[in-house]
This record gives sequence, structure tokens and C-alpha cells, in this order.
Amino acid sequence: MHVLIINGSPRVKKLSNTDKILAKFTAGLSSKGNTFEQYEVSDRKQWDTIREAWDRNDNILIAIPLYVENIPGLLLEFLATVKPKDGTAKIAYILQGGFAEGAQLRCGEEYLGILSRHLGCEYKGTLVKGDNFSIRFFEGDMQDKVTGPYQRMGEVYGEEGSFYGEECRKFTGPEVFPAHIRVLLGIIFKTVGRIMFNKIAKSWGCDKPLKYKPYGT
Repeated sequence: MHVLIINGSPRVKKLSNTDKILAKFTAGLSSKGNTFEQYEVSDRKQWDTIREAWDRNDNILIAIPLYVENIPGLLLEFLATVKPKDGTAKIAYILQGGFAEGAQLRCGEEYLGILSRHLGCEYKGTLVKGDNFSIRFFEGDMQDKVTGPYQRMGEVYGEEGSFYGEECRKFTGPEVFPAHIRVLLGIIFKTVGRIMFNKIAKSWGCDKPLKYKPYGT
């Protein structure tokens, strides 16, 4: 199987968590004898090439970061320029985000099923996984711990051509955290998390605290 893979992240390749996920996923895909070509919509210079690849490929996979229930506008802008397929092409998605609970990504997943019909493609499912916010801040083994499991998912997709299997469903992790975990996480984010986020912001050159409200009353 040859697969057209589109990284739908608006971030440039070197800053894209989605690209780091795809590096592992495609390793698994290739290990099962499949081939692929990958493009990034963040590079508008590639758009003509991606459209040409879209027209000649019938196995398509789009990897997408979810930003608070929204599919990136840049990806939708690009997809508005492609010619819908005739119903014989197959399309699947990797949907990833920072929220750890699977429930946080289900609205986006539902939309992708609808989008597939508009694109004239047979929908082959969405691989849903959150808790990926930290990828770009880690390196080496710590980053591999988060992205590494996607290699197995690449193997599964390479064998089955879809994300409908039980192994892919379980890959999502918890749909909703139990109440006591939600309370604990709330405390962590208000204490240790706040310190960590302020440290990250400072490393990016921010000279005001995250709670700073210049236009507040």
C-alpha cells in the first residue's frame, strides 16, 4: 500500500508535534512493507505538489492537531482547493491534542467523518489520542516515551488500512478521568503546573506573569 500523508498542522515542520508523531507512525507503516509520501500544509509552496499527489493517490491519511475543538483553518483552506474524489479513495486521520481525555477530541472526530464525505472519500476511521502537549518540550527518551507508541499504530494501519480495530480504540486511553483524578489534576495545574508554564513562558522571552491582564478592569 502506498499512502499520501498530509501533516495538517499550521506549525512549521521543526516545531510541529504532529510531525514528530508522524516520524514514529511512518516507521511502523514502512516496517510492514508500505510506502508513503508526506507533505506539510504549513509550507504553502508545497500546495501545488500536494494537490497533484491528492489527484493520483487513493489511500490518504491526514494528521491533525486539535486546537480547543477546532480543526486548523489552514488545513481547511487547503482542502477547499482540492478536487473531491469519486468515492473510491480511502481516507483516515490521526487526531491528536493536548487534552488527555478522549472525550475532548470526539467532536473533532465526528467532524472528520462528515468532512470525508465532502471530499468524496470512504472514511477509514480516526486514530484519537491526547496528552501530547509536552512533545515539543522533550528530547530523546522522554520524547520517545510519548511518540513511540505511534509506531505500533503505524504497523496496525499498514496491515489493516484503517483505524477501526480494537487496538486503535484502546490507544486513545481514558475517555474521561474519574472524579478524584480530575480534582487532583486541578490542584496540580494550579500549583506545580503554574510554575512550569511560567518557566516555559520566561524561556520564550515573556516578561510578564501568565495572569497579567493589561486590559482588565
